[in-house]
Amino acid sequence: MPTGLGEHPRSHAAARVRGSVAAGRSHCRLAPCPHPPERACGNSCFPRLCFPPCRAGLIHPDTVAGRGAQQAARVCHPPGAVLDESTGKVLVVQDRNKTINAWKFPGGLSNPGEDIGDTAVREVFEETGIKSEFKSILSIRQQHQHPGAFGQSDMYIICRLQPSSFSISFCQQECLRCEWMDLEELVRTKNSTPITSNVAKLLLYGYREGFDKIDITMREFPAVYTGLFYKLYHRELPESYRNIT
Repeated sequence: MPTGLGEHPRSHAAARVRGSVAAGRSHCRLAPCPHPPERACGNSCFPRLCFPPCRAGLIHPDTVAGRGAQQAARVCHPPGAVLDESTGKVLVVQDRNKTINAWKFPGGLSNPGEDIGDTAVREVFEETGIKSEFKSILSIRQQHQHPGAFGQSDMYIICRLQPSSFSISFCQQECLRCEWMDLEELVRTKNSTPITSNVAKLLLYGYREGFDKIDITMREFPAVYTGLFYKLYHRELPESYRNIT
């Protein structure tokens, strides 16, 4: 699969500031956003304000309404494991601003009101230029006392995505490298994050034995509140059980 270094939808997003704030900075503050309103830099900006986060994308527009950094911490972090089933290759990136440049799945933090799968699809496209479709949740990592997470628990929800485009055009402000890697190679490499290695093994199992063995799928149901719906994620039920009344 080709790997490109061309202009990317997020290439102007230097003010998106993932990693632009020195590691270990413990306080976030408002700063003028360098972008005009028509080029707002994603969930880092709110009208003409840019939020330099202690951890990538943690501060969001609720801060403007007077909520402190502790309350404004974003804990939903859905990366996308994009697997090309025709080749057995998976999309991986290396963050530009990390001390150790290990392979990981692309992804970022959810915007307010954004579904998990939609976040994974959007973040994968913004970081890599690859279009994809949400298929399932593979796993959820919950971590407490994460450095720089303002005392909040960090939820890292890994989604399985199916690609609909294949030519990489990655965001060079955020990513050092981006490529399609053989899934078995990702399982065996020492140059990946621990969670990426573990989820790659899960993904390899599903690829070989059937995704029904690993997928946590989603169904939408009407909520008790009029006009609202909720999404329920679970292993798929047989039709005979789904239709019990």
